[in-house]
Amino acid sequence: MSPNVRPQKRILLRSGKSPYDVFSVEQALHQDVIATNSGNLIFQDAAHKILETPDTEVISNGGRTEVAAAARINAEYDAFVVPLANAFRPSFEVALQRLTRLISKLRIPVVVLGVGAQTGVGYDAARLKRIEPTVRAFCSAVLDRSASIGVRGEFTETYLRDMGFKDVEVIGCPSLFMYGRELDVRKQLPALTAESRIAINGSHSAVKKQGLGRIISRTHEHYPNLRFIGQNLSDARQLHWRDMSDPNASVTAIPTHPDHPMYREDKVRVYVDPITWIDELRPFDFSFGSRIHGNIAALLAGTPATVLCGDSRTLELCRYFEIPHQRLDKVAKDPAAADPARLYEQADFSGLTGNHAERFERFTRFLDKNGLQNTFTHGDGGVAFEERMRSLAFPPGVRPWNDADLSSLTTRFGWLHTQVGELSRDNERLRRELARSKRVKDAVPAPAASVYRRARRVVGRALHSGK
Repeated sequence: MSPNVRPQKRILLRSGKSPYDVFSVEQALHQDVIATNSGNLIFQDAAHKILETPDTEVISNGGRTEVAAAARINAEYDAFVVPLANAFRPSFEVALQRLTRLISKLRIPVVVLGVGAQTGVGYDAARLKRIEPTVRAFCSAVLDRSASIGVRGEFTETYLRDMGFKDVEVIGCPSLFMYGRELDVRKQLPALTAESRIAINGSHSAVKKQGLGRIISRTHEHYPNLRFIGQNLSDARQLHWRDMSDPNASVTAIPTHPDHPMYREDKVRVYVDPITWIDELRPFDFSFGSRIHGNIAALLAGTPATVLCGDSRTLELCRYFEIPHQRLDKVAKDPAAADPARLYEQADFSGLTGNHAERFERFTRFLDKNGLQNTFTHGDGGVAFEERMRSLAFPPGVRPWNDADLSSLTTRFGWLHTQVGELSRDNERLRRELARSKRVKDAVPAPAASVYRRARRVVGRALHSGK
């Protein structure tokens, strides 16, 4: 190697896809590149941009936690960076255990960006007691390979410190550092009117159990230029395919459901790429709802936003970044209290923007401590990243399938036809494997027959599931 050529550091990033990967809507939904929630891609893309420097290449792991790949990861990468959201919750325990098994086999540094614990807005950690051994094992494995662990906010910091972990730092979420120390959010109107462009967001649980459905209905009634932005994979599949197979389809009060009036009025979107999501929020006057990254997307677009907090993960992040917020359980009692005009008037963005540079410095110090460079200190500030992103043609937001025009039908059925062809080829390959395994079985001693029968059952199930 020439003495003038510096070796490049390679970082493996836990993310659903590289920001540079362009998928059609059909591919994105089929492969679930959003890992069930498109909000994941916002902080994953931000982490990719931040960590990419002239000396550092960032590679997405495609969202796969392959324990068997540990040796290859050790050989090919210099660090494993893990951006997380609300990973300390019972429903994520199995995935967290698998991630811990992988980390335990790694010899390279492992750095966690912005992990959070999830409970109610009262910060009661009692419901997390059951998963404490899993959380403890995960944090121990990470801290054996890093200087500190980065958490989302005050609640998670206290939660881990109460377990005895000292090397815990509140760094928020990488998403709000997508543009570095700059964050420009300001009100463009003195007040909202009935004609203002409003974006609203929310989860199925918030609609079904926390009263957000009433707030959506009232806002839809008073603001004709309202748009609902969903985030779940099931939301996108309901819009694009009218696929009602997911349990979320039982929540008819959410606008991504085909029976909702906003669906029929084409006032619903889901985005499979953050760049289009952020771009389409720029002309809006205000955003609000219970989705933290739905509103962070608006803030990154420069659009004022207010979060309706329904759990600790949103509340602690709003408190840390000083994002305007209200408790959902309080405003849901009187939907008028969540009127966009009222929330807009009450929203103060001076703390969010005025203290952003200080939080950014804290974040980059965390990266420095853990041996990671960042594009704003060690690179071009993300210029090359943005130029490359602008050179790519990402699909528009997923819209409700209300039409039956030939172009719409051709696109969808063309993709389905391709999938059927691929499935047929896969089935033929499996049948050949099955036939070959039978020939092998006939040539081996009788004790191996039981192994053959088990293998045949596995292949048979695979064939059956592909029909």
